[in-house]
Amino acid sequence: MSWGTELWDQFDSLDKHTQWGIDFLERYAKFVKERIEIEQNYAKQLRNLVKKYCPKRSSKDEEPRFTSCIAFFNILNELNDYAGQREVVAEEMAHRVYGELMRYAHDLKTERKMHLQEGRKAQQYLDMCWKQMDNSKKKFERECREAEKAQQSYERLDNDTNATKADVEKAKQQLNLRTHMADENKNEYAAQLQNFNGEQHKHFYVVIPQIYKQLQEMDERRTIKLSECYRGFADSERKVIPIISKCLEGMILAAKSVDERRDSQMVVDSFKSGFEPPGDFPFEDYSQHIYRTISDGTISASKQESGKMDAKTTVGKAKGKLWLFGKKPKSPPLTPTSLFTSSTPNGSQFLTFSIEPVHYCMNEIKTGKPRIPSFRSLKRGGPALEDFSHLPPEQRRKKLQQRIDELNRELQKESDQKEALNKMKDVYEKNPQMGDPGSLQPKLAETMNNIDRLRMEIHKNEAWLSEVEGKTGGRGDRRHSSDINHLVTQGRESPEGSYTDDANQEVRGPPQQHSHHNEFDDEFEDDDPLPAIGHCKAIYPFDGHNEGTLAMKEGEVLYIIEEDKGDGWTRARRQNGEEGYVPTSYIDVTLEKNSKGS
Repeated sequence: MSWGTELWDQFDSLDKHTQWGIDFLERYAKFVKERIEIEQNYAKQLRNLVKKYCPKRSSKDEEPRFTSCIAFFNILNELNDYAGQREVVAEEMAHRVYGELMRYAHDLKTERKMHLQEGRKAQQYLDMCWKQMDNSKKKFERECREAEKAQQSYERLDNDTNATKADVEKAKQQLNLRTHMADENKNEYAAQLQNFNGEQHKHFYVVIPQIYKQLQEMDERRTIKLSECYRGFADSERKVIPIISKCLEGMILAAKSVDERRDSQMVVDSFKSGFEPPGDFPFEDYSQHIYRTISDGTISASKQESGKMDAKTTVGKAKGKLWLFGKKPKSPPLTPTSLFTSSTPNGSQFLTFSIEPVHYCMNEIKTGKPRIPSFRSLKRGGPALEDFSHLPPEQRRKKLQQRIDELNRELQKESDQKEALNKMKDVYEKNPQMGDPGSLQPKLAETMNNIDRLRMEIHKNEAWLSEVEGKTGGRGDRRHSSDINHLVTQGRESPEGSYTDDANQEVRGPPQQHSHHNEFDDEFEDDDPLPAIGHCKAIYPFDGHNEGTLAMKEGEVLYIIEEDKGDGWTRARRQNGEEGYVPTSYIDVTLEKNSKGS
């Protein structure tokens, strides 16, 4: 099967067919180009999607490291790799398919143009030979007609008796001339005819078949190139299938790595405060004041003598006496700062007291609010403390550990920088032309200062961490105290003040001394102040502006009368009897067994 023998007379048809083949090749190239754009846009959108949902790298707000979150982040990483493979597909198609097609189409157009020009030239040459043959044929035919006319004229004159001999000779010469010219044209026509037949045979059996054969080979190569491009189009994607499969397998493994138990445990670790659950509230008998005897002379006399007192003070006293006639709490007993003696004009002494401790005790007992689990999480109007004492113990321990780890990393960086500076200094000392060793001294001094500062910070945070870990280990023993101590702890929201159901019971002003206290002589007992269970030394100064706190100076020694119950505050007392709460992280505590109060 050959185009030269089968399609010898279809030059125009082959011209159109080869042009259609090139157009189809370019159309497929355009298809590949659009597919490349789709792959590139798809990869770009995937990367933007991954970037949108990837966690922000921030030390202040870290993503929770739950297994479900880690699995999602791994899936995002695998999807990012998947997007990279789509980009590889686009690059492979652009280089192997689209670029090759465009180069081949350009070469194909040049080759087709050359073959068609050769075919047109051969056709033009054959047409020229045909025209020459046709002209010689027409000229031979014309000379034959002229010779025939000359013969007829000669025969007419030769038969005419009236014609002269000269006319006859002249006609005979004309006949011989035309006959000779006809013979010459005949020979020329025969030669042209023979030449044309040879060229025509050569054209249709040699030249045209050769040209058509080249066009056929060109078209077949175009078909083969399309086949190769089809295969390359598929291979571009098949090459990345193993990597894409690994990406999908990674997503499946990420899904399998989700552990609900571990996530639940991480929730506990993240939000565990370290406090113990509140205990039972004791029964408070408010009906005991009903059975009091109105005939008590001391109280009656007191009431009559204090009839001119302020109504609000009377109401406050009535509310403050509820626990005095009921079940008296064992803790906290009245301290020497709240009890003092006063003498009457007749020389007798009686027990008097400040109204604020009474209200404080009443507030501690009568409050119905449950204990807030995170005492240090209460905002006191200021920023977070450096030692994280505003956090629950467990969260404080974690924050301190994180800070220690960060400081250790910074310390390692500074140490490496110091080592590098020392090496550079040695090089400069050995080779002065490279630099001045003295220029490194300020940077080296700054690095040394940073190292010392970081070491101090690490030591301070490690001390706080040891303190927290020690408290966490002994918290269970401290929680088993007396019922009333547990109740007071639950009622105390903060050392700043007491919160009760009745706003009138909250007394924040200075203690007021009342002149009439005879009515309480029978109710109070001479309780000793809380015994000291140890002593402490102030590591840092504390202002103690808030109510219920105790100011202290750095290095001051105080007595410990109540341990830290996990809320970050320790109750202490000066030698002059002044009591209050101080931050546990600001003091160095030394507990003593069988210690007595000052």
